[in-house]
Amino acid sequence: MSGAHDLTTFDRRESEVRGYVRAFPTVFDRATGSTLIDADGREYLDFFAGAGVLNYGHNNPEFTRALIAYLEHGGIIHGLDMATSAKQAFIEAFERLVLEPRGLDHKLQFTGPTGANAVEAALKVARKATGRSTVVAFTNAFHGLSLGGLAATGNSHYRSGAGVGLDDVARLPYDGYLGAGVDTLDLFEKMLDDPGSGLDLPAAVIVEAVQGEGGVNVASPTWLQRLRAITEERGILLILDEIQAGIGRTGTFFAFEESGIVPDIVTVSKSISGSGLPMSLVMLRPAVDVWKPGQHTGTFRGNNLAFVSARVALETYWADDAFMHGVAAKSAILRAELEQIAAEHPEQGFVVRGRGLFYGIACDADRSLAARVSKEAFTRGLVIETSGAFDEVLKFLPSLTITEEELRRGLAIVRESLDAVLAG
Repeated sequence: MSGAHDLTTFDRRESEVRGYVRAFPTVFDRATGSTLIDADGREYLDFFAGAGVLNYGHNNPEFTRALIAYLEHGGIIHGLDMATSAKQAFIEAFERLVLEPRGLDHKLQFTGPTGANAVEAALKVARKATGRSTVVAFTNAFHGLSLGGLAATGNSHYRSGAGVGLDDVARLPYDGYLGAGVDTLDLFEKMLDDPGSGLDLPAAVIVEAVQGEGGVNVASPTWLQRLRAITEERGILLILDEIQAGIGRTGTFFAFEESGIVPDIVTVSKSISGSGLPMSLVMLRPAVDVWKPGQHTGTFRGNNLAFVSARVALETYWADDAFMHGVAAKSAILRAELEQIAAEHPEQGFVVRGRGLFYGIACDADRSLAARVSKEAFTRGLVIETSGAFDEVLKFLPSLTITEEELRRGLAIVRESLDAVLAG
């Protein structure tokens, strides 16, 4: 049997498009909680969580038991958009534990299994509902790599893979893009009100309350509130992309909750299934749900195993506020430690930003530093990725169920890795 570091099979047959295996070059075999174990039995602490898919950790026993029981019962696995017991139970739990406590009246559309599927459906229904084609997106946005989502994505590396023109999206500066003290929505409002600006009235605006791939950029509540007011006044639909920032990642179920706004459309994926099983959905205000039957479909929009673990996740972690209190306590530890690291290295000009258990420490002075620290951390048993236009941000995405001891241990590895890189 090949060892954990023998990647010849993948090099021989897997497409050059593979990415994460290049950053974390080992053959992973098992996982539990916040620990990954490779084929040689070496353990790695996980500060990556499947790019935000595993908010409740790997192989959460609550979900595993429910999935095993469902399979032994002979429950439906593939259901298209037919009614099943598993889907019914999930919808009822989502209604009871997510929608009703937040005063949301949205309907649910189950799309294909990826976040990009949800974004494509959201853009499509927004254009259909308004009869307009232009969508406004923001600098450093990431909304997926299928063509519609890619058109709304900012990063030139991803956009260069399209092979065709990426049309019908206008780009505007995100909150903070032009520096402190500049409200970038002044430009948006001016362009909307000026018939000479060249910006046609958009169908929708799509935005992340916290930009993950773009560098852990955080929109302020007041900026989001103003964006909601601008769009509402002009009949523009507001789409919140909660695919990475949602499901508790920022300290509330949805990242937009802190601002108190109500979006017209919300895209949800990644951690919604709880277990890492593929699942996506779009939340639609009833007036926006203008679909005719079968106008947007997908073979795997009815992953009933995902419905099972998603329901259990909601019932286990969202019936009261205890889980979020725990996230808040660990968030305070994470932020304090990152700010201490930044204070200890003033020459690097580190900037700490984020919310909940979604943080980044950016280094514009040396844009290769984050990648070098990530690489060094991997040799020391920590999986942590980078983000930002130049990969200049070391990005912290530990599971929300991580223990305080694991969190502190991982932060110690980051500190050791940074010291080793700076010394080398």
